[in-house]
Amino acid sequence: MPAVTLRLAQGTPCWVSLLTDDLAGARAFYGDLVGWTYSPGPTQLGDYVRAELDGEPVAGLGVSTATGFPVQWTTYFAVDSADHTAQLVRACGGTVAVGPLQAERAGRMAIVADVSGAVFGLWQGEELTGREAVPEPGELAWAELLTPDAEGASAFYGAVLNRPVRPTDSDESALLVDGRPVAGIRHGAELRGHPPRWQVHFAVRDADLTARRAADLGGRVLVEPHDTARGRAARLADPQGGHFSVLETP
Repeated sequence: MPAVTLRLAQGTPCWVSLLTDDLAGARAFYGDLVGWTYSPGPTQLGDYVRAELDGEPVAGLGVSTATGFPVQWTTYFAVDSADHTAQLVRACGGTVAVGPLQAERAGRMAIVADVSGAVFGLWQGEELTGREAVPEPGELAWAELLTPDAEGASAFYGAVLNRPVRPTDSDESALLVDGRPVAGIRHGAELRGHPPRWQVHFAVRDADLTARRAADLGGRVLVEPHDTARGRAARLADPQGGHFSVLETP
């Protein structure tokens, strides 16, 4: 009997991918900072590798082929049908930038944007189902949208992903899957003229130590380590300009 691959539940952040103008530099930086190793990935959109921990894929790194496209991390959400969800994105006022297209045998994907312009991905997993956020060093720990219109974004993602979005005790709302918060939506007062964006948070053992190490490796500390409701965190940038956060976990 053939093996059965189970996708993650629709709406679950399941993958993060970096588009950069210096793939070799990004591989070296993140490999040293969070311990990733790499293996080849799908090549439809250019050079692309999968970052791995203990042989398991946890993220993707690729070369941006668009002139002037910013170096950035993209959060992907698991969906049952990338084609159907892309249609819902358009129907709800968002845009579809890439796809849906087949990523070889790994799955089907699209890159889209919400009504405020925040970019995110859709992933219909096949051979590669993706990884649910977990508090293990080097893995995706949390995804959070910063937006000037948190109420509108909550309605958009609730409709597109067919999942409830509810206010939490903090200053954000949470996208729920099976009653569990899987991603945050927050009014981004700190955007200060920057476009809305999904922030990725990688789990680390020590946020202060990781911030210092990032600077030693040629990155930047954008927001110094500080205590949050989810744990001690820091906002960093890699040497190529890709922004990401680290979150200290037990």
